Formats: sequence, structure tokens, C-alpha cells
Amino acid sequence: MASEHALRILYAALMSLSSASSICGNMLLLLVLFLNKDLRSDTLGFVVSFSLSDLALGLSALPIGAYTILSEPTGYTSDGVFCQGSGFLFLLLLTSSVHSLTWASINRFTQICFALSYPRIWTTGRSRAVLLSLWFFCLLIATLPLVGWGSYTYDQARFLCCPSFTPENRNYLLLWLLLGIMVPILTTCSLYGYVVYVARKQARRGTFVCNELHCFYVPANMYLRSSVVMVVTSLCLLVCWIPFVSMCLYETFTGQHSLSAFSAFSVWLVLTGSALNPWITCLTQT
Repeated sequence: MASEHALRILYAALMSLSSASSICGNMLLLLVLFLNKDLRSDTLGFVVSFSLSDLALGLSALPIGAYTILSEPTGYTSDGVFCQGSGFLFLLLLTSSVHSLTWASINRFTQICFALSYPRIWTTGRSRAVLLSLWFFCLLIATLPLVGWGSYTYDQARFLCCPSFTPENRNYLLLWLLLGIMVPILTTCSLYGYVVYVARKQARRGTFVCNELHCFYVPANMYLRSSVVMVVTSLCLLVCWIPFVSMCLYETFTGQHSLSAFSAFSVWLVLTGSALNPWITCLTQT
């Protein structure tokens, strides 16, 4: 009993630490972007989108999880407005964060690999249309459980209201996991993988870069450093999401609950991604 209480305190401390890190990191990123015009790029809309999503996660899901862990008896009723609302926010913000990060990566990939065509491909109007479509999809996918397709329920192992991972909700869960999470993450990793491949080829010889005044030689280690940043970005995405996706698929197809410790740990990893994203963004913009 004492060991279980100690684990709950440890988990609450981790959730609180991730919450503080997410809030500070995303507020700092937004402040720097809006105060320093030189750091803004054409990906600004997508960066602001996932930064606001991550900030909202740091202000909602993480503190709620930390409070619920320490509260007695075990949380709140699944049918209540608070549970349904927090479940809706949890799904909406997670999905919008992943999709915004993916579209920022697509924008960045186009800028690097199709530099000459980039201004024609990513016009202001198209960027706004993509951003609006992104949020419409996320709102739609998060609203479906509220109208009967899928459901939100309080899970004692995860200490949060979230989608009910049961065989009865299999179709909805597969739709969300596939289109909302897996395809965007695999797209991001694939695009970064290709950019790393090109960068490593370029690193073997270096290149000359010119501005208005003169041309200068860019050594190989500059390309290698950029490729390392993209590898770290992809690894963070995979490390944070693979345990959670594996748990969701296992519970959805078997109808059995995962180990409580693994469930809690996988949710914490996913939410901790909201604390890592602002720092990763700062690296990828350099």
C-alpha cells in the first residue's frame, strides 16, 4: 500500500513537472515568435497552432491528471459534463498538435526540397485553407464520441477521461488512430528521413551559399548538425507515441486492460510531448 502511494506521488510529480515545462516552453516560444520578426517564417501559422494546442494541454490535461492521481476516492463519473468535456479537450488538443506539427514539417520539407517552387506551392491563401481544414477535422473527430460514435470514459489506470478503448468502439478508434495519429507521425518521420538522406549526401562535399554581398562555403558539419536535429525530432515522436498507440490497439482488439503502470506511463509520455515540442521547434528553425 505504501509503495502504491509512493508511485502515485511520483506520477503526480512527473505530470506536474511536464505541465510546468509545457506551459513555460510554449509561452516562451510564442513570446519569442511574436516579439522577434526575424524568427518568423512561412510555417508561423502551423507553429502557433501546435504551440497553442500544447500550451492548452499543459493547462488542462496534465494538471487534471496530477490532481486526479492524488484525489480520493478515484476521480469523477464518466457521464458527467466535466469528464465528457475534458475527454473532448484531450482528444482535440492531442490530434491538433500532431497534425499541426506534421503540416509544419510538410511546409519545411517543401521549402528545402522545392525551394524554387515553394512560393507558388505555399501561398498565404493555401496555408490558411490547410490550417482551417486541419482544425475542422480535429473538431469533427473529437465531437463524434459526444454524438454516439465512440465514447469518453474515466479510466482509473490513466487517471483521465479519454476515449473508451473497447471492441465496441473499434471502428471509431481505428479511424482516430490511423488518420489522427499514425499517418501524420509516419509522414513527419518519412519527410525528415528523406531530408536527412539529402543532407548527408550534401555533407560529403559541402556547398557554397550566396547572399547579396558575397558567397561563402558551408562546411559538412553544418548539414550533419541539421540532420541530427531532424533525427532527434523523429525519435521523440516515435518514443512518445509508440507505447500509447500499442496500448490502444491492444485494448481495442483484445478487450482486456493493459497493465496499470504501462497505461499511466504511456499517457504521460504522450502528454510530455507537449513539453518537448517547443524546444524541438526552436532547433528545427535554426
